[in-house]
Amino acid sequence: MKNRSLEASQKRMTVITYAALIIGALIMVFPFVWMILTSLKTVPESMQVPPTILPKELIVSNFGEAMKSLPFLKLYLNTGLMIFFRVICAVAFSSMAGYAFAMLEFRGKKLLFGIVLVQMSLPSQIFIIPQYQMVAKMGLANTIFALVFPGIVSAFGVFFLRQTYMGIPKEIGEAAYLDGCNQWQTFYKVMFPLTGTSVAALTIFTAVFAYSDLMWPLVVNSDLNMMTLSSGLATLRGQFTTNFPVLMAGSLLAMLPMVILYLIFQKQFIEGIASTGGK
Repeated sequence: MKNRSLEASQKRMTVITYAALIIGALIMVFPFVWMILTSLKTVPESMQVPPTILPKELIVSNFGEAMKSLPFLKLYLNTGLMIFFRVICAVAFSSMAGYAFAMLEFRGKKLLFGIVLVQMSLPSQIFIIPQYQMVAKMGLANTIFALVFPGIVSAFGVFFLRQTYMGIPKEIGEAAYLDGCNQWQTFYKVMFPLTGTSVAALTIFTAVFAYSDLMWPLVVNSDLNMMTLSSGLATLRGQFTTNFPVLMAGSLLAMLPMVILYLIFQKQFIEGIASTGGK
């Protein structure tokens, strides 16, 4: 009797768990479904009260109007270059800094790492004005470099890879030193290859954060041809009224690259997220 009651309670818990997961999945998917359906509606239908879920007639021309309103090819290129260079800089500099903080002893080490932690704890918005002044004084506003500038060094990346290097036995580095490697060779030939999973996770997070960055591209690049997808979509909003079907169509077009990348690198994405949770 006890075994039967235990099995029954386990089945109930399984049903409740799956029901909760299905409800959560539906809640998360609903905004994307609503975006797709709204992109196929007319303007009056998108503002109708009470709202209608399914469009009466599929208006595909909203996508053409969105592409006419924004230079999507330029926005795709700018966003891709920004993500690429931010990822390269984050991986390169965070790996070297994380290795130094984890494996080396030098004067001011704790103070410098404390500064990194302070930067992580502060909201990124407070750095916008000084960063813009630096870019403006260099005369590099409305450039790709301006988009990449805040992501040249990643405080999160330094902290994350420092924790990764601290999990690697120091005996490995000492063995490389005994084999004739100097400090630089020990880093890039021995230690850095052991952080592949963590580097993949950092790459994913850096790419996602760069893709969703809105405020900085709006501030530093006023030329529409030098904006990113997120800042370009912000220009579709009107001051008093907004063409929601065109805005949703543009949002769908802007979302497609990340969806495609996720489908291609789904395994690496999941492994990266799992590794950060394990750390």
